[in-house]
Amino acid sequence: MQTTFIRLNWRISIDIKDKNKESAISTTNFRVNEAIRVPEVRLIGPNNENVGVVPIDQALRIARDAEKDLVEVAPTATPPVCRVMDVGKFLYEREKKEREARKAQTKIEVKEIRLRPKTNEHHRGFKTRDARRWLLDGNKVRVTIRFRGREITYPELALEDLKEVAEELADISTIEQVPSMEGRVMTMVLAPTKVSKKSKGESTSSKSGEAEKKSEKA
Repeated sequence: MQTTFIRLNWRISIDIKDKNKESAISTTNFRVNEAIRVPEVRLIGPNNENVGVVPIDQALRIARDAEKDLVEVAPTATPPVCRVMDVGKFLYEREKKEREARKAQTKIEVKEIRLRPKTNEHHRGFKTRDARRWLLDGNKVRVTIRFRGREITYPELALEDLKEVAEELADISTIEQVPSMEGRVMTMVLAPTKVSKKSKGESTSSKSGEAEKKSEKA
């Protein structure tokens, strides 16, 4: 089904951050020692020095003399680039880094709140409170509005609802996906900005302190 994107009459700012991925040697896709079958290689020595282009026999001899391994680190180069290193230590460090990277990864869930065109403000308040809690937990929030019957002829009502939701949550979120129509459903996706729970707590305690001061003055 074709998706129609609707231009909104309020300013939308979407921060897109490209994640740069560092290339590294795959632990299962490189050749070591006698498995390197090329006539010559560009060698990086045991002390990380650039030895230059040498015959494969000489590179293997240098690796043996250093009691290390010859590892092909750039097989597509001409000639291939090899490094003298302790392959066991290399594999251990790679595995350790991969474990740490997996632990550091945060699973971002997409939660959803559902509204109807011109949902009353009281009911929408419950929904936006849920959305705020999810966003502060680092989750994305999909806001959907489903049309029934002739409601489909008044999409501007739903747009106004989405505008108000986005404005209410603008302090902790950005619009990742602008409102779009698919069938009888209009959808918008909000992504969390970097607002920590700590700052939220500080804000709450600050408000409590202000309330106490006002109470004392009274």
